[in-house]
Amino acid sequence: MTRSARRPPRRWVASWTKAVFDVRREDLGPLLAAVCGFFFVLTALMLLRPVRDAVGMAGGMESVRGLFITTALVTLALNPVFGLLVARVRRPHAIAMTYGFFGLTLLVLWALMTFGSAAAALRSGQAFYVWFSVLNVFGTMVFWALVSDRFTREQGTRLFALVGVGGTLGAIFGAWLTSRLAQPLGASNLLPLAVVLLVAGILSAWWLIRLTPARGKAHDETDRQPADDAAPMGGGAWDGAQAVVRSPYLAGIAGYVLLMAVMTTLVYLARLQLVAGVDAGQDAMAALLANIDMWTQLVFLVLQLAMATRIGHRVGPGHALVALPMATALGFAGLAAHGGIAILYVLDAANRAVQRGIARPARELLFTHVRRGHKYKARAFIDTFVYRLGDVLGAQIEAIVGRAGTGPGSLLGAVIPLTAAWALLAIWLGRRYRNARQEPAPDIAG
Repeated sequence: MTRSARRPPRRWVASWTKAVFDVRREDLGPLLAAVCGFFFVLTALMLLRPVRDAVGMAGGMESVRGLFITTALVTLALNPVFGLLVARVRRPHAIAMTYGFFGLTLLVLWALMTFGSAAAALRSGQAFYVWFSVLNVFGTMVFWALVSDRFTREQGTRLFALVGVGGTLGAIFGAWLTSRLAQPLGASNLLPLAVVLLVAGILSAWWLIRLTPARGKAHDETDRQPADDAAPMGGGAWDGAQAVVRSPYLAGIAGYVLLMAVMTTLVYLARLQLVAGVDAGQDAMAALLANIDMWTQLVFLVLQLAMATRIGHRVGPGHALVALPMATALGFAGLAAHGGIAILYVLDAANRAVQRGIARPARELLFTHVRRGHKYKARAFIDTFVYRLGDVLGAQIEAIVGRAGTGPGSLLGAVIPLTAAWALLAIWLGRRYRNARQEPAPDIAG
Protein backbone atom coordinates (compact mmCIF):
# COMPACT_ATOMS: atom_id res chain seq x y z
CA MET A 1 0.00 0.00 0.00
CA THR A 2 1.42 3.39 -0.98
CA ARG A 3 1.86 6.29 1.38
CA SER A 4 -0.89 8.31 -0.32
CA ALA A 5 -3.29 5.39 -0.06
CA ARG A 6 -2.69 5.12 3.71
CA ARG A 7 -3.35 8.82 4.24
CA PRO A 8 -6.49 9.42 6.37
CA PRO A 9 -9.42 10.92 4.41
CA ARG A 10 -9.47 14.10 6.50
CA ARG A 11 -5.77 14.73 5.92
CA TRP A 12 -6.20 13.99 2.21
CA VAL A 13 -9.01 16.56 1.95
CA ALA A 14 -6.93 19.18 3.79
CA SER A 15 -3.96 18.50 1.51
CA TRP A 16 -6.15 18.73 -1.62
CA THR A 17 -7.79 22.01 -0.60
CA LYS A 18 -4.40 23.53 0.20
CA ALA A 19 -2.94 22.42 -3.11
CA VAL A 20 -5.84 23.64 -5.27
CA PHE A 21 -7.37 26.57 -3.35
CA ASP A 22 -4.56 27.43 -0.90
CA VAL A 23 -6.83 26.85 2.10
CA ARG A 24 -4.78 26.20 5.24
CA ARG A 25 -5.74 24.20 8.30
CA GLU A 26 -6.37 27.28 10.46
CA ASP A 27 -8.66 28.71 7.76
CA LEU A 28 -11.07 25.77 7.65
CA GLY A 29 -13.35 26.67 10.59
CA PRO A 30 -13.85 30.38 9.80
CA LEU A 31 -14.12 29.65 6.07
CA LEU A 32 -16.80 27.01 6.64
CA ALA A 33 -18.77 29.41 8.87
CA ALA A 34 -18.56 32.20 6.28
CA VAL A 35 -19.51 29.88 3.41
CA CYS A 36 -22.50 28.49 5.34
CA GLY A 37 -23.68 31.97 6.31
CA PHE A 38 -23.49 33.33 2.78
CA PHE A 39 -25.15 30.17 1.49
CA PHE A 40 -28.18 30.69 3.74
CA VAL A 41 -28.44 34.42 3.03
CA LEU A 42 -28.25 33.96 -0.76
CA THR A 43 -30.67 31.03 -0.65
CA ALA A 44 -33.20 33.28 1.09
CA LEU A 45 -32.65 36.17 -1.32
CA MET A 46 -32.81 34.08 -4.48
CA LEU A 47 -35.86 32.27 -3.16
CA LEU A 48 -37.59 35.66 -3.00
CA ARG A 49 -36.13 37.42 -6.05
CA PRO A 50 -38.36 35.71 -8.68
CA VAL A 51 -41.36 36.34 -6.41
CA ARG A 52 -40.40 40.03 -6.22
CA ASP A 53 -40.13 40.30 -10.01
CA ALA A 54 -43.41 38.48 -10.66
CA VAL A 55 -45.26 40.63 -8.11
CA GLY A 56 -43.73 43.83 -9.49
CA MET A 57 -44.75 43.02 -13.06
CA ALA A 58 -48.42 42.91 -12.00
CA GLY A 59 -48.48 46.70 -12.34
CA GLY A 60 -46.57 46.91 -15.63
CA MET A 61 -43.14 48.34 -16.53
CA GLU A 62 -44.01 51.93 -15.63
CA SER A 63 -44.91 50.74 -12.15
CA VAL A 64 -41.56 48.94 -11.86
CA ARG A 65 -39.66 52.11 -12.83
CA GLY A 66 -41.58 54.05 -10.17
CA LEU A 67 -40.77 51.41 -7.57
CA PHE A 68 -37.05 51.95 -8.26
CA ILE A 69 -37.38 55.55 -7.06
CA THR A 70 -39.34 54.49 -3.97
CA THR A 71 -36.67 51.89 -3.19
CA ALA A 72 -33.91 54.50 -3.35
CA LEU A 73 -35.81 56.80 -0.96
CA VAL A 74 -36.48 54.00 1.54
CA THR A 75 -32.83 52.96 1.37
CA LEU A 76 -31.71 56.53 2.07
CA ALA A 77 -34.05 56.69 5.06
CA LEU A 78 -32.68 53.44 6.50
CA ASN A 79 -29.00 54.40 6.17
CA PRO A 80 -28.86 56.68 9.25
CA VAL A 81 -30.84 54.08 11.21
CA PHE A 82 -28.29 51.41 10.35
CA GLY A 83 -25.47 53.86 11.14
CA LEU A 84 -26.88 54.42 14.62
CA LEU A 85 -27.38 50.69 15.08
CA VAL A 86 -23.74 49.74 14.44
CA ALA A 87 -22.58 52.78 16.43
CA ARG A 88 -24.55 51.86 19.56
CA VAL A 89 -24.91 48.06 19.47
CA ARG A 90 -22.35 45.24 19.56
CA ARG A 91 -21.68 43.76 16.14
CA PRO A 92 -23.20 40.30 16.75
CA HIS A 93 -26.37 41.96 18.05
CA ALA A 94 -26.42 44.46 15.17
CA ILE A 95 -26.27 41.65 12.61
CA ALA A 96 -29.01 39.68 14.39
CA MET A 97 -31.20 42.76 14.70
CA THR A 98 -30.77 43.62 11.00
CA TYR A 99 -31.76 40.16 9.73
CA GLY A 100 -34.40 39.76 12.45
CA PHE A 101 -36.06 43.06 11.53
CA PHE A 102 -36.21 42.12 7.86
CA GLY A 103 -37.56 38.69 8.77
CA LEU A 104 -40.39 40.11 10.88
CA THR A 105 -41.40 42.58 8.18
CA LEU A 106 -41.44 39.78 5.61
CA LEU A 107 -43.86 37.84 7.82
CA VAL A 108 -46.14 40.88 8.09
CA LEU A 109 -46.12 41.37 4.32
CA TRP A 110 -46.81 37.67 3.80
CA ALA A 111 -49.86 37.88 6.08
CA LEU A 112 -51.20 40.91 4.19
CA MET A 113 -50.59 39.32 0.78
CA THR A 114 -52.18 36.03 1.84
CA PHE A 115 -55.12 37.00 4.05
CA GLY A 116 -55.87 40.58 2.97
CA SER A 117 -58.30 41.84 0.35
CA ALA A 118 -57.40 42.01 -3.34
CA ALA A 119 -56.53 45.71 -3.03
CA ALA A 120 -54.48 45.09 0.11
CA ALA A 121 -52.68 42.19 -1.60
CA LEU A 122 -51.76 44.42 -4.57
CA ARG A 123 -50.41 47.20 -2.33
CA SER A 124 -48.63 44.68 -0.13
CA GLY A 125 -47.05 43.17 -3.24
CA GLN A 126 -45.69 46.56 -4.27
CA ALA A 127 -44.43 47.12 -0.72
CA PHE A 128 -42.76 43.71 -0.86
CA TYR A 129 -41.05 44.67 -4.15
CA VAL A 130 -39.52 47.72 -2.48
CA TRP A 131 -38.74 45.96 0.78
CA PHE A 132 -37.03 43.00 -0.87
CA SER A 133 -34.93 45.37 -3.00
CA VAL A 134 -33.76 47.02 0.23
CA LEU A 135 -33.17 43.65 1.91
CA ASN A 136 -31.24 42.42 -1.12
CA VAL A 137 -28.51 45.03 -0.75
CA PHE A 138 -28.55 45.34 3.06
CA GLY A 139 -28.50 41.56 3.51
CA THR A 140 -25.43 40.94 1.37
CA MET A 141 -23.71 44.12 2.56
CA VAL A 142 -24.00 43.19 6.25
CA PHE A 143 -22.60 39.74 5.71
CA TRP A 144 -19.69 40.87 3.50
CA ALA A 145 -18.88 43.59 6.03
CA LEU A 146 -18.60 40.91 8.69
CA VAL A 147 -16.44 38.69 6.46
CA SER A 148 -14.00 41.47 5.53
CA ASP A 149 -13.87 42.40 9.23
CA ARG A 150 -13.04 38.90 10.48
CA PHE A 151 -10.46 37.84 7.88
CA THR A 152 -7.02 39.35 7.37
CA ARG A 153 -6.01 40.94 4.10
CA GLU A 154 -3.86 37.94 3.21
CA GLN A 155 -6.73 35.56 3.97
CA GLY A 156 -9.10 37.66 1.91
CA THR A 157 -6.92 37.27 -1.17
CA ARG A 158 -7.10 33.48 -0.83
CA LEU A 159 -10.58 32.89 0.60
CA PHE A 160 -13.07 35.56 -0.53
CA ALA A 161 -13.69 33.82 -3.86
CA LEU A 162 -14.57 30.61 -1.99
CA VAL A 163 -16.99 32.54 0.22
CA GLY A 164 -18.55 33.83 -2.98
CA VAL A 165 -18.87 30.24 -4.23
CA GLY A 166 -20.86 29.43 -1.10
CA GLY A 167 -23.22 32.27 -1.93
CA THR A 168 -23.59 31.08 -5.51
CA LEU A 169 -24.49 27.58 -4.35
CA GLY A 170 -27.12 29.18 -2.13
CA ALA A 171 -28.41 31.25 -5.04
CA ILE A 172 -28.72 28.14 -7.21
CA PHE A 173 -30.52 26.26 -4.43
CA GLY A 174 -32.86 29.19 -3.75
CA ALA A 175 -33.77 29.56 -7.43
CA TRP A 176 -34.32 25.80 -7.69
CA LEU A 177 -36.63 25.85 -4.65
CA THR A 178 -38.71 28.65 -6.16
CA SER A 179 -38.98 26.88 -9.52
CA ARG A 180 -40.31 23.80 -7.73
CA LEU A 181 -42.47 25.36 -5.01
CA ALA A 182 -43.90 28.59 -6.50
CA GLN A 183 -46.81 26.94 -8.30
CA PRO A 184 -47.81 24.17 -5.84
CA LEU A 185 -47.49 26.39 -2.73
CA GLY A 186 -48.11 29.84 -4.20
CA ALA A 187 -45.33 32.39 -4.67
CA SER A 188 -46.24 34.49 -1.62
CA ASN A 189 -46.07 31.44 0.67
CA LEU A 190 -42.31 31.26 0.13
CA LEU A 191 -41.76 34.29 2.38
CA PRO A 192 -41.88 32.35 5.71
CA LEU A 193 -39.34 29.85 4.37
CA ALA A 194 -36.99 32.73 3.54
CA VAL A 195 -37.30 33.95 7.14
CA VAL A 196 -36.12 30.55 8.42
CA LEU A 197 -33.09 30.78 6.12
CA LEU A 198 -32.25 34.27 7.41
CA VAL A 199 -32.25 32.88 10.96
CA ALA A 200 -29.77 30.22 9.82
CA GLY A 201 -27.64 33.05 8.40
CA ILE A 202 -27.66 34.77 11.81
CA LEU A 203 -26.47 31.59 13.53
CA SER A 204 -23.66 31.18 10.98
CA ALA A 205 -22.57 34.79 11.54
CA TRP A 206 -22.36 34.20 15.27
CA TRP A 207 -20.35 31.04 14.60
CA LEU A 208 -17.89 33.03 12.49
CA ILE A 209 -17.51 35.65 15.22
CA ARG A 210 -16.83 32.98 17.85
CA LEU A 211 -14.14 31.38 15.67
CA THR A 212 -12.36 34.71 15.06
CA PRO A 213 -12.63 36.49 18.45
CA ALA A 214 -9.86 39.08 18.13
CA ARG A 215 -8.70 38.97 14.52
CA GLY A 216 -9.49 42.63 13.85
CA LYS A 217 -6.76 43.85 16.20
CA ALA A 218 -4.14 41.83 14.39
CA HIS A 219 -4.73 43.22 10.93
CA ASP A 220 -6.06 46.74 11.44
CA GLU A 221 -3.55 48.47 13.68
CA THR A 222 -4.49 51.95 12.47
CA ASP A 223 -8.10 51.50 13.51
CA ARG A 224 -9.11 53.46 16.57
CA GLN A 225 -12.37 51.59 16.97
CA PRO A 226 -12.68 48.73 19.49
CA ALA A 227 -11.03 45.57 18.17
CA ASP A 228 -13.27 43.25 20.18
CA ASP A 229 -17.01 42.71 20.06
CA ALA A 230 -17.70 43.81 23.62
CA ALA A 231 -18.17 47.47 22.72
CA PRO A 232 -20.09 49.27 19.97
CA MET A 233 -18.19 51.25 17.35
CA GLY A 234 -19.46 54.67 18.36
CA GLY A 235 -19.90 57.62 16.04
CA GLY A 236 -22.96 59.15 14.39
CA ALA A 237 -25.71 58.16 11.99
CA TRP A 238 -24.19 59.81 8.92
CA ASP A 239 -20.56 58.74 9.44
CA GLY A 240 -20.69 56.50 6.37
CA ALA A 241 -21.81 59.25 3.99
CA GLN A 242 -19.27 61.68 5.44
CA ALA A 243 -16.47 59.15 5.05
CA VAL A 244 -17.32 58.66 1.36
CA VAL A 245 -17.33 62.42 0.75
CA ARG A 246 -14.01 62.96 2.52
CA SER A 247 -12.06 59.96 1.17
CA PRO A 248 -11.14 59.82 -2.54
CA TYR A 249 -10.61 56.07 -2.16
CA LEU A 250 -14.10 55.43 -0.77
CA ALA A 251 -15.56 57.89 -3.29
CA GLY A 252 -13.90 55.86 -6.04
CA ILE A 253 -15.49 52.66 -4.73
CA ALA A 254 -18.84 54.48 -4.60
CA GLY A 255 -18.45 55.59 -8.23
CA TYR A 256 -17.63 52.05 -9.29
CA VAL A 257 -20.73 50.69 -7.53
CA LEU A 258 -22.92 53.46 -9.00
CA LEU A 259 -21.90 52.62 -12.58
CA MET A 260 -22.24 48.90 -11.90
CA ALA A 261 -25.80 49.43 -10.65
CA VAL A 262 -26.73 51.48 -13.74
CA MET A 263 -25.59 48.69 -16.05
CA THR A 264 -27.17 45.93 -13.98
CA THR A 265 -30.49 47.78 -14.05
CA LEU A 266 -30.38 48.19 -17.82
CA VAL A 267 -29.92 44.43 -18.22
CA TYR A 268 -32.57 43.65 -15.59
CA LEU A 269 -35.27 45.83 -17.15
CA ALA A 270 -34.56 44.48 -20.63
CA ARG A 271 -35.03 40.95 -19.27
CA LEU A 272 -38.29 41.88 -17.54
CA GLN A 273 -39.68 43.30 -20.77
CA LEU A 274 -39.02 40.04 -22.58
CA VAL A 275 -40.54 37.91 -19.79
CA ALA A 276 -43.57 40.23 -19.61
CA GLY A 277 -44.56 39.01 -23.06
CA VAL A 278 -45.16 35.51 -21.70
CA ASP A 279 -48.83 34.85 -20.98
CA ALA A 280 -48.66 33.34 -17.46
CA GLY A 281 -49.98 33.94 -13.97
CA GLN A 282 -47.98 35.31 -11.07
CA ASP A 283 -46.94 31.90 -9.70
CA ALA A 284 -45.96 30.56 -13.15
CA MET A 285 -44.05 33.80 -13.83
CA ALA A 286 -42.09 33.35 -10.59
CA ALA A 287 -41.24 29.75 -11.54
CA LEU A 288 -40.07 30.86 -15.02
CA LEU A 289 -37.86 33.62 -13.63
CA ALA A 290 -36.45 31.20 -11.05
CA ASN A 291 -35.46 28.74 -13.80
CA ILE A 292 -33.66 31.53 -15.66
CA ASP A 293 -31.86 32.55 -12.47
CA MET A 294 -30.84 28.97 -11.70
CA TRP A 295 -29.19 28.39 -15.07
CA THR A 296 -27.37 31.73 -15.06
CA GLN A 297 -26.10 30.99 -11.53
CA LEU A 298 -24.76 27.63 -12.72
CA VAL A 299 -22.86 29.38 -15.52
CA PHE A 300 -20.88 31.64 -13.23
CA LEU A 301 -20.34 29.01 -10.53
CA VAL A 302 -17.73 27.57 -12.89
CA LEU A 303 -16.10 31.00 -13.17
CA GLN A 304 -16.08 31.47 -9.38
CA LEU A 305 -14.42 28.10 -8.84
CA ALA A 306 -11.71 29.07 -11.33
CA MET A 307 -11.10 32.35 -9.48
CA ALA A 308 -10.87 30.50 -6.16
CA THR A 309 -7.87 28.42 -7.30
CA ARG A 310 -4.23 29.41 -6.93
CA ILE A 311 -4.24 30.61 -10.56
CA GLY A 312 -7.19 32.90 -9.84
CA HIS A 313 -5.39 34.37 -6.84
CA ARG A 314 -2.81 35.86 -9.21
CA VAL A 315 -5.42 38.18 -10.73
CA GLY A 316 -5.05 41.52 -8.96
CA PRO A 317 -8.06 43.62 -7.85
CA GLY A 318 -7.48 46.16 -10.63
CA HIS A 319 -7.65 43.55 -13.40
CA ALA A 320 -10.60 41.82 -11.71
CA LEU A 321 -12.55 45.07 -11.37
CA VAL A 322 -11.96 46.14 -14.97
CA ALA A 323 -13.24 42.78 -16.26
CA LEU A 324 -16.84 43.74 -15.44
CA PRO A 325 -17.11 46.95 -17.53
CA MET A 326 -15.32 45.21 -20.41
CA ALA A 327 -17.72 42.23 -20.31
CA THR A 328 -20.71 44.57 -20.08
CA ALA A 329 -19.59 46.66 -23.06
CA LEU A 330 -18.99 43.54 -25.17
CA GLY A 331 -22.39 42.14 -24.18
CA PHE A 332 -24.26 45.28 -25.20
CA ALA A 333 -22.28 45.41 -28.44
CA GLY A 334 -23.45 41.86 -29.18
CA LEU A 335 -27.02 42.83 -28.30
CA ALA A 336 -26.88 45.80 -30.65
CA ALA A 337 -25.43 43.70 -33.47
CA HIS A 338 -27.71 40.66 -33.23
CA GLY A 339 -30.48 41.30 -30.69
CA GLY A 340 -32.88 38.58 -29.59
CA ILE A 341 -33.65 36.76 -26.39
CA ALA A 342 -30.69 34.40 -26.61
CA ILE A 343 -28.16 37.25 -26.77
CA LEU A 344 -29.87 39.03 -23.87
CA TYR A 345 -29.69 35.94 -21.69
CA VAL A 346 -26.00 35.52 -22.53
CA LEU A 347 -25.45 39.18 -21.58
CA ASP A 348 -27.37 38.67 -18.31
CA ALA A 349 -25.44 35.51 -17.43
CA ALA A 350 -22.05 37.03 -18.32
CA ASN A 351 -22.79 40.25 -16.43
CA ARG A 352 -23.78 38.43 -13.25
CA ALA A 353 -20.98 35.87 -13.61
CA VAL A 354 -18.24 38.47 -13.81
CA GLN A 355 -19.91 40.72 -11.23
CA ARG A 356 -20.15 38.11 -8.50
CA GLY A 357 -17.43 35.71 -9.58
CA ILE A 358 -14.60 38.19 -10.24
CA ALA A 359 -15.51 41.80 -9.37
CA ARG A 360 -17.26 41.20 -6.03
CA PRO A 361 -14.36 39.40 -4.27
CA ALA A 362 -12.00 42.07 -5.64
CA ARG A 363 -14.28 44.82 -4.33
CA GLU A 364 -14.32 43.18 -0.90
CA LEU A 365 -10.51 43.21 -0.89
CA LEU A 366 -10.63 47.00 -1.30
CA PHE A 367 -12.42 47.25 2.05
CA THR A 368 -9.66 45.37 3.88
CA HIS A 369 -7.68 48.63 3.71
CA VAL A 370 -10.25 50.80 5.50
CA ARG A 371 -11.02 51.37 9.16
CA ARG A 372 -13.36 49.02 10.98
CA GLY A 373 -16.13 51.60 11.36
CA HIS A 374 -15.98 52.40 7.64
CA LYS A 375 -16.28 48.70 6.79
CA TYR A 376 -19.80 48.81 8.19
CA LYS A 377 -20.93 52.43 7.86
CA ALA A 378 -19.28 53.62 4.63
CA ARG A 379 -19.98 50.37 2.82
CA ALA A 380 -23.58 50.50 4.07
CA PHE A 381 -23.96 53.88 2.38
CA ILE A 382 -22.21 52.65 -0.79
CA ASP A 383 -23.83 49.24 -1.11
CA THR A 384 -27.33 50.46 -0.30
CA PHE A 385 -28.07 54.08 -1.17
CA VAL A 386 -25.40 54.56 -3.86
CA TYR A 387 -26.37 51.24 -5.42
CA ARG A 388 -30.07 52.13 -5.43
CA LEU A 389 -29.27 55.56 -6.84
CA GLY A 390 -27.63 53.74 -9.74
CA ASP A 391 -30.84 51.73 -10.12
CA VAL A 392 -32.82 54.94 -10.48
CA LEU A 393 -30.41 56.37 -13.05
CA GLY A 394 -30.43 53.12 -15.02
CA ALA A 395 -34.24 53.03 -14.98
CA GLN A 396 -34.40 56.59 -16.31
CA ILE A 397 -31.95 55.81 -19.12
CA GLU A 398 -33.94 52.71 -20.05
CA ALA A 399 -37.21 54.67 -19.96
CA ILE A 400 -35.86 57.31 -22.36
CA VAL A 401 -34.70 54.64 -24.80
CA GLY A 402 -37.94 52.69 -24.34
CA ARG A 403 -40.11 55.70 -25.17
CA ALA A 404 -38.03 56.26 -28.28
CA GLY A 405 -39.00 52.72 -29.33
CA THR A 406 -35.59 51.89 -30.74
CA GLY A 407 -35.02 48.64 -28.81
CA PRO A 408 -32.34 47.45 -26.36
CA GLY A 409 -29.54 47.70 -28.91
CA SER A 410 -29.82 51.48 -28.96
CA LEU A 411 -28.55 51.56 -25.37
CA LEU A 412 -25.05 51.01 -26.76
CA GLY A 413 -24.60 54.76 -27.34
CA ALA A 414 -25.01 55.41 -23.60
CA VAL A 415 -23.26 52.25 -22.46
CA ILE A 416 -19.92 52.76 -24.23
CA PRO A 417 -18.89 56.07 -22.59
CA LEU A 418 -20.17 54.90 -19.19
CA THR A 419 -18.25 51.63 -19.36
CA ALA A 420 -15.11 53.50 -20.45
CA ALA A 421 -15.30 55.72 -17.36
CA TRP A 422 -16.09 52.64 -15.29
CA ALA A 423 -12.98 50.81 -16.54
CA LEU A 424 -10.71 53.81 -15.88
CA LEU A 425 -12.06 54.04 -12.34
CA ALA A 426 -11.39 50.32 -11.82
CA ILE A 427 -7.77 50.76 -12.93
CA TRP A 428 -7.32 53.70 -10.53
CA LEU A 429 -8.77 51.71 -7.60
CA GLY A 430 -6.47 48.79 -8.39
CA ARG A 431 -3.43 51.07 -8.30
CA ARG A 432 -4.47 52.63 -4.97
CA TYR A 433 -4.95 49.19 -3.47
CA ARG A 434 -1.59 47.92 -4.79
CA ASN A 435 0.29 50.99 -3.54
CA ALA A 436 -1.34 50.77 -0.13
CA ARG A 437 -0.24 47.15 0.27
CA GLN A 438 3.37 48.32 0.04
CA GLU A 439 2.97 50.76 2.94
CA PRO A 440 3.75 49.58 6.50
CA ALA A 441 0.44 50.65 8.07
CA PRO A 442 -2.07 51.69 5.40
CA ASP A 443 -5.24 53.56 6.21
CA ILE A 444 -6.11 55.04 2.84
CA ALA A 445 -9.78 55.64 3.63
CA GLY A 446 -9.15 58.66 5.80
